[in-house]
Amino acid sequence: MVLSISAQNVETDFDAPDSLYREDQFYIGITYNNLLTRPSGLRQNKFAPSIMCGFLRDMPFNKKRTWSIAAGLGYSFSIYNQNLQITQSNGTNAYQIIDSENSFSKDKLSLHFIDLPIELRWRNSTFESHRFWRIYTGLKFSYLFYDQYKLVSTAIRAKQTNNKDLNNFQYGMYLAVGNNTINVYAYYGFNPLFKSSAKIDGQSINMNTANFGLMFYIL
Repeated sequence: MVLSISAQNVETDFDAPDSLYREDQFYIGITYNNLLTRPSGLRQNKFAPSIMCGFLRDMPFNKKRTWSIAAGLGYSFSIYNQNLQITQSNGTNAYQIIDSENSFSKDKLSLHFIDLPIELRWRNSTFESHRFWRIYTGLKFSYLFYDQYKLVSTAIRAKQTNNKDLNNFQYGMYLAVGNNTINVYAYYGFNPLFKSSAKIDGQSINMNTANFGLMFYIL
């Protein structure tokens, strides 16, 4: 009995794009918070940082997979140091600017958000190399789930959590540009931090925020 064994050569095109290749990424960012449209006399002091982290799911839509849409879920923590005094009486908040005659050692507002970023992505990456240029831009929707305010001055000490005058929903546009892991990041908030019920001398506090810093993407 004779056994016949045959083998078939299979050619593989290694230049073909990987149909499963995507840029799913964890992200970590740190920025400086700049308050815009501030009431007269309000100033920021000390460093006002924001730290963010989360995960983005990549969904390419062209053959080379250089264009995609990504959606994700994240957390961000922002601190604002300023001279805005917030005091509460009978469940109602009063707002005023701390003038230069009154010194204070702490006037800090801390905000904790759950973030939903949705972005349009361009990159010149391939499935063989993760060193590439990128331009990511999109919208970020944020839900404020906890806030804390602390004031320590020569005249008063105050502490408050869950301020009902803060906007629970924040949204804005952002841009991340860079090469490989490190990227320049900017965010512009479209709506104010405070609701119209927060007023100084009868005028609403319509401050919004612009953030500038660095974003790190990790595969």
